[in-house]
Amino acid sequence: MAISRERLLADAPEPRDVPAAELTAAVAAGRRVVVLDDDPTGTQSIRDLPVLTAWTREDLEWAFAQETPGFFVLTNTRSLAPQDAARTNREVARAALDVARDLGVDCAFASRGDSTLRGHFPLETDVLGAESAAAGQDVDGVLLVPALIEPGRITVDSVHWMRTADGMVPVGETEFARDRTFGYRSSDLRDWVAEKTGGRVPRDAVTAVPLAELRSGGPAAVARILGGITGGLPVVADAATDEDLRVLVAGLLRAEADGGRFVYRTGPSFVRARTGQRAHPPADSADLRAAEPGPDDPRAGSSRGLVVVGSHVGLTTRQLAALLADGRTAEAELDVARVLDPAACAEHIAQVTTRVVALLRAGAPEDVVLRTSRELVGGRDAEHSLEIARTVSAALVAVVRSVLAEVRPAFVLAKGGITSSDVATGGLGIRRAWSRGTLLPGTASIWEPVSGPATGVPYGVFAGNVGDEHGLRDAVRRLREAAC
Repeated sequence: MAISRERLLADAPEPRDVPAAELTAAVAAGRRVVVLDDDPTGTQSIRDLPVLTAWTREDLEWAFAQETPGFFVLTNTRSLAPQDAARTNREVARAALDVARDLGVDCAFASRGDSTLRGHFPLETDVLGAESAAAGQDVDGVLLVPALIEPGRITVDSVHWMRTADGMVPVGETEFARDRTFGYRSSDLRDWVAEKTGGRVPRDAVTAVPLAELRSGGPAAVARILGGITGGLPVVADAATDEDLRVLVAGLLRAEADGGRFVYRTGPSFVRARTGQRAHPPADSADLRAAEPGPDDPRAGSSRGLVVVGSHVGLTTRQLAALLADGRTAEAELDVARVLDPAACAEHIAQVTTRVVALLRAGAPEDVVLRTSRELVGGRDAEHSLEIARTVSAALVAVVRSVLAEVRPAFVLAKGGITSSDVATGGLGIRRAWSRGTLLPGTASIWEPVSGPATGVPYGVFAGNVGDEHGLRDAVRRLREAAC
């Protein structure tokens, strides 16, 4: 069932906004927000926030020391089995709460999930709530805000919608609802909560923040609704515009100032509002050139960029085809069947590495695409499918790590959530970075690594399930122009 956005919002009041100075002041007075990002694409809507890929005391102290309303911790839990995702969330929460306590900082946790509802819910918010309670900070509610405004993932009357070429479609009717690992049936977030909790939280126990309340009642109405939540129960919030999210955050901060405490499960756009930001133009050349390689870097620099494509969703495959059709890329394929064959894997990785290094050393005008073969290899069940994905991603990372030891690309762009995370941590060795903005509005972000062998290499992060058919091509073009 596809309908136009205009018809979907026909009966809604006009959006209202919160003055920028008012929201900035409320954010500054509020809790620092620690965003546990289940893949690195959560930074696609913000700029100038720190990003950690490790959570040692030293790393967390560095992040808390930055004069920002919050920071990201990349957990990559969407690629993990449930027990490992729970352990990772527990480790991050305990470490952050310990450091925050010692520094005299009060913090709130955001569990950044997918705008198409895939991921470990309610597991991750359950863990964050339990760890907060153990630290003497009982959680009153779990606020669910999956909206991602730019590509048209919005929530109206508690139903989550996705923009497609045919119009707005309930997200439960899209390919993402059929995900092998995180599939679901419900588009109404109240039913989705009941489905995902196995009935532990029934539909009628889920509170809604309707669009009409946001737009007519403003922050006061939001604060009134949130002020009545207790017992850690879920609250689902409508949002169709950035203005809606700013009203929501203004009301949330009022409720928190009155003593309320919430864990947030959100898409990327909420984080932008919660940190007091508004949509920025895409990063310019100065942003993309902010980092410089160290003068003692022994590696030869390449005038070519490296594009790493691991995501297998249909949209990514179409975007890859458009990039290759541009005629300005050379490619190297990592064959999934050979990667999954223990007898062939090591030799194949070495061969692909040799080819990528040779292509990068050849110089402009062609950039280099390192991609997995496009035939999707499914597992016996959800956990086996995740295991296959991790094995393939590990092979990609091994190639990138070996390539980076020999040559310094002009830039690196990774396509796919799991791919982006694994390339950042395992391939490029990034522990600390700054998110410097977007390559394409709300779609792909650019990081400035400030530690490890990738310092000075602009790193583009592009989710698998966003952008139009030419999004990957356009992102590569922007990076290429900036690197020239």
